[in-house]
Amino acid sequence: MKAVVQRVAGAQVKIDGEVKGKIDNGFVVLLGVGTGDTDDDIKYIADKIINLRVFSDEDGKMNLSLADVGGSMLAISQFTLYGDCSHGRRPYFGDAMEPQGANMMYEKFVSYIRSAGVHTETGEFGADMKVTLTNDGPVTIILESRK
Repeated sequence: MKAVVQRVAGAQVKIDGEVKGKIDNGFVVLLGVGTGDTDDDIKYIADKIINLRVFSDEDGKMNLSLADVGGSMLAISQFTLYGDCSHGRRPYFGDAMEPQGANMMYEKFVSYIRSAGVHTETGEFGADMKVTLTNDGPVTIILESRK
């Protein structure tokens, strides 16, 4: 499982011109599910994101987590994180999980995050989404469950 985590001052996702999800302070998480990913990968990535200490404390140091600051999450499914461009110029997506299984894993990820008490908004799996955000910092972290 792969995740791109961006600290944001605000973000939203639109589908067909309608706002589907919107947050203020928190994270935009682009989540890619790979072939062979399991519930252990979900737990690893979710726990890492929830507890990632990248928000400023009273001294201005990145020392606080999403949970510490009461931040929200906008979770977006993104199979293109598994695009392999090592050969040629067109990405190969063979390492991405098939859509039905990936959607199930994405929904489990969102449920896990919500069960931890984090307000979570979502896009729509497989939809053409327009994501806008105000990157805060900018702070962008890439996580992989298999490294």
